[in-house]
Amino acid sequence: MAAVAVSTLLLVCGGATTSAAYSPWGGGGPWGGSQHDSWVGTWATAPTATPDTATSVLHDETIRQIVHTSVGGDQVRLRLTNEFGETPLRIGEVHVALRSGSSGTDIDPETDRTVTFGDRTSVTIPAGAPMLSDPVDLALPASSDLVVSIHLPEKTPVTTLHAFSYQDNVVAAGNVTGDTRVEATETLTQWHFLSGVSVRTHGRSTGAVVALGDSITDGAATEVNANHRWPDLLADRLHRTGVLNVGISGNRLLHDPNPPEGSDAENYAAFFGQSALGRFDRDVLAQPGVSHVVVLLGVNDLGHPGTTAPESETVTAEEIIGAHRQLVTRAHAEGLRIYGATITPFKGDTLGFYSEENEAKRQAVNEWIRTSGAYDAVIDFDEVLRAPDDPLRLRPAYDSGDHLHPNDEGMAAMAEAVPTWLFGHGGPR
Repeated sequence: MAAVAVSTLLLVCGGATTSAAYSPWGGGGPWGGSQHDSWVGTWATAPTATPDTATSVLHDETIRQIVHTSVGGDQVRLRLTNEFGETPLRIGEVHVALRSGSSGTDIDPETDRTVTFGDRTSVTIPAGAPMLSDPVDLALPASSDLVVSIHLPEKTPVTTLHAFSYQDNVVAAGNVTGDTRVEATETLTQWHFLSGVSVRTHGRSTGAVVALGDSITDGAATEVNANHRWPDLLADRLHRTGVLNVGISGNRLLHDPNPPEGSDAENYAAFFGQSALGRFDRDVLAQPGVSHVVVLLGVNDLGHPGTTAPESETVTAEEIIGAHRQLVTRAHAEGLRIYGATITPFKGDTLGFYSEENEAKRQAVNEWIRTSGAYDAVIDFDEVLRAPDDPLRLRPAYDSGDHLHPNDEGMAAMAEAVPTWLFGHGGPR
């Protein structure tokens, strides 16, 4: 694995643009830093709607959720969300604390803090809206586990969530938001009504990198509770930079979920989320302290039509490239650097995505990402993951078994292949 990572680093660094033209810090930028306090995202997830067939209801219960942070700080702020709710969301009480130990949902009681919203411990979030908390004094180390406990006092349908957390969270009866240990009535591998955590940092500004992607970024096929998604592993290398994972399984650049009537996809298509073009402002531009974006998208635009979407939504390579150009334009308009990642191999996949036509489109899109110069740099995940003897397939050592999603070792190879200097951590300028 080491040899692959080293050769790939040289490949992606060679053509990278290092101009400070798109630096949100002005003249200093991520290379020079700035001496001031700032709010930076340390964890995020992309909220989606809940399919009608999967909606659960909570009543006088507490959801206790674990989030793995990236950059540290001395204050935290939560972003709760009712963005797909059709009625107001009543929150009874919210607590945050550091996790006690490396597993389970027990908290360190000395770090337990009550979260307020306009100095109130309870809040009602309007339908379709997010809600930011007041700052909370809490020393949060980098790469730590934060426990967020939310009490829902009224009958509450779960309309807004992130469907695949790859993290065990729990539901407990009553308001137990401040309890050191709770008795779980249900275990969830989802995040409910929570989409972001930011921290106040001191000294040199760190900024945040947003990983915009699909299931490969979301963490599909990785070990639950291990934080082995490639953005998590990248965060371990970027100690003073926030890394925010807004990958959504099944997400596409150009289309919202639209499953064929009567298909199995109808049961979960809402989880696929709004198109990347549709959610870019909320999931990328609105993130606190965002300075960089990494885009890994396109495989579902190729594979969904005819499987989990109508064939009428078949797209050309040129249309996929056009969507990438739009993301670049919108990022640059807001002063961000944006890096393009190549679409990874999927020949022989078990989802029915592969065809010679789709492979030709993948090659055309990847060639454009590598050579057009539209992106500020290229991260060649295709080169990292492909099999040496059959470059249209995943390397067997990195294959989760479905021939499309990388396993934990593949995720580690992806994270190692990203040059940290792209985010201002030493190296070439």
